[in-house]
Amino acid sequence: MRPSIKNWFPYFLFGGILLNATGLFIDILEPDSALYASVAKHIALTNDWVNLFGDGHDWLDKPHLPFWLSALSFKCFGISAFAYKLPAFICWLIGILYTYKLASIIYDANTARFSVIIYIIALHAILSNFDVRAEAFLTAFIVAAVYHIYKAMTGKWHLHILMAALYCALAVMTKGIFVLVTIASGFIFYWMYNKQFKQLLQLKWWLLAVLTLLFITPELYCLYMQFDMHPEKIVFGQTNVSGIKFFFWDSQFGRFFNNGPIKGSGDIFFFLHTFLWAFLPWSLFTCLAVFAFFRKLRNSINKEWLIIAGGLLFTFTLFSVSKFQLPHYIVIIFPQFAIVTADYLLSIRSSRVMKRFNITQVILYIIAVVFVLGATYIYGIPNWHIPLLFTVIVTAVFIFIFKRNDLAALAGKTVCFSVLVFLFLNIQFYPSLMQYQAGMLAGKWLNKNDPANTAIMYRCSSYSFEFYANAMVARANSLDSLPAFINKNKPVTLFLPAAEMEQLKKEGTDIKITRQFSYFHISQLTWKFIQQKTRKNELQIYVLAACTVKP
Repeated sequence: MRPSIKNWFPYFLFGGILLNATGLFIDILEPDSALYASVAKHIALTNDWVNLFGDGHDWLDKPHLPFWLSALSFKCFGISAFAYKLPAFICWLIGILYTYKLASIIYDANTARFSVIIYIIALHAILSNFDVRAEAFLTAFIVAAVYHIYKAMTGKWHLHILMAALYCALAVMTKGIFVLVTIASGFIFYWMYNKQFKQLLQLKWWLLAVLTLLFITPELYCLYMQFDMHPEKIVFGQTNVSGIKFFFWDSQFGRFFNNGPIKGSGDIFFFLHTFLWAFLPWSLFTCLAVFAFFRKLRNSINKEWLIIAGGLLFTFTLFSVSKFQLPHYIVIIFPQFAIVTADYLLSIRSSRVMKRFNITQVILYIIAVVFVLGATYIYGIPNWHIPLLFTVIVTAVFIFIFKRNDLAALAGKTVCFSVLVFLFLNIQFYPSLMQYQAGMLAGKWLNKNDPANTAIMYRCSSYSFEFYANAMVARANSLDSLPAFINKNKPVTLFLPAAEMEQLKKEGTDIKITRQFSYFHISQLTWKFIQQKTRKNELQIYVLAACTVKP
């Protein structure tokens, strides 16, 4: 009989959801999240749901769906960081539900419960609810599509084919056509292994493809209207750019083969070492689960689990050989990682092995304590007693409640690791970093002190300023472009690097600083910035300035 965490499951689930929810109340991080929020803000303010605008121009890099969902949230709740993140968080909850449902029908309810716990406290999964990008939506749509395709394969299929097509279409309208490879690869692997080649000829799978194409027509229509109807637009430095061609080829296969307009430089081991930190505190166990995969392949009678493991390994390999690689891409296969890890840990019968696993998590937790207390001291976290209190409380739970060496204690120790680390990051560390996100601070200050004035980013680009400042923010790269924003010699407010001030004065402007802000690229931390004693030398100064161009 397999061990169980059934009694602890409600507590772990509730605590994990609360832990992830803390990311909803943190400001938006530059650059990507702030850029995407600005694109959605443009939709909400202009009511233009067809054309995407970002970074000051027509924007083709991502499909529409995540921006539509965020813009709809802005319409309901107002333009804020919380409203931007809320749709992604709801999709994450949907992903939890489908992870449970998928694991329960291929394995059992016990595996499903453990899979959910593993998924919701994995490091990069929690990060994705703070630094929201397309992957937060995509993960839910992929696991939901896999579930409904499995149900269509094994039973009455009509409703499930419809639902699978809907989720496939949502995934495609979130990231592009390539996501269908992730959804389908596990099933193709399973059919080929079991020599079920006739599955590929069944009417229901062709109907699935046709319905998916039908459901993505809103995306195709918008791309055609914004780009294909306007070959004169300059996109990626050239004209005659087809939005539909980019959607079906360049944005996906073009990146994979590195011959599209957006290129990268890949390392075949990139996602391996990314996985080792991104799936903490479970990554060691997942590696062991993958090694056990081949032994299970040889001995297992029921091989439906190949749908999960086969799709996982194929997608991971595909990512690794691609030339365009970013760490957050790996999040979309976290539910599959969680399921195979749960199945492996539940298969352990040796008390000696389980004791070693528990010792491993004790060591990992000690590292977490050192990290939290060390970062508090070195960075100079204000109210240092708060992370200290977190550490004492969580450590007491770790020592006195999860002191045994069984599976439930292993899960509890691992949950304690994530609770300690992410309470510190989301409640203390990230909020303290935000005081160096100059654009966000300038936008908030302007809204409070001079909301009616025209705001212009001058010789700089700050996505957070563009998002947080009220109304639309203009851009100007030269003094000659400023008069277009000035009415009857009325001052405008510029947001600019302080280094540009002297040149503006020399060029004949009446300019006066109203507020200045410290800036650092906080999504790329350096050791000198982290150290409180050397941080000041790493900062740049940005200012808000009232400006009048002299006639």
